[in-house]
Formats: sequence, structure tokens, C-alpha cells
Amino acid sequence: MQKKKQVIRIRLRGFDYRLVDQAAADIVEAAKRSGTHAVGPIPLPTWIERFSVNRSPHKDKKSAEQFELQTHKRLVDIVSPTADTMDALKRVNLPSGVEISVST
Repeated sequence: MQKKKQVIRIRLRGFDYRLVDQAAADIVEAAKRSGTHAVGPIPLPTWIERFSVNRSPHKDKKSAEQFELQTHKRLVDIVSPTADTMDALKRVNLPSGVEISVST
């Protein structure tokens, strides 16, 4: 019977793909410096939300503006983390505008 490896799964979300990619690269670099194996960053599908808004509330009902909001997502798995890995991840300075969720 094989022993199941412990994995920390880190999900990153943000509106600016450059910030999300930079945060993922920082997490992978911190994991590698501490001596563990990091898988990723794996790009997940971008969630696109579109809005149509009338330009004027009273006339020109056929005239509308379209807006788009894109949420970029990345996934990083850290295999067999150690105490040093956890300390290194806590010390990573991540940019604002990136949401992080960590699960084991």
C-alpha cells in the first residue's frame, strides 16, 4: 500500500493577469528555495462577466455600452511540504489585488 503524499493546493484569483502570474511565480520560487517540489502554476479558465448598460436612461434605448470583467485564475500544488516551506510561504510578499485560498 502506498502512502498518500500531502499536498497544499493554492488557488490565486485576480483581475490583472500580470499580478496573478507574478504572485504564482513568487510562491513557486519560495517553495523551491525551501527544498520542496511545486507543480504549476496551472492556468485555469478565465471567468468573463459581460454587462450592457444603456447610455441614457430616457432616450436612445438602442444605444448601450458594453463592459467586461475578467477574473484570471492560477493553481499551484506544493507536494510534501515541510515546516521550512510553510515559513517561506508565510514570508512571501504578494501584491494587492490577488486573492489567495489555501487548502490541504
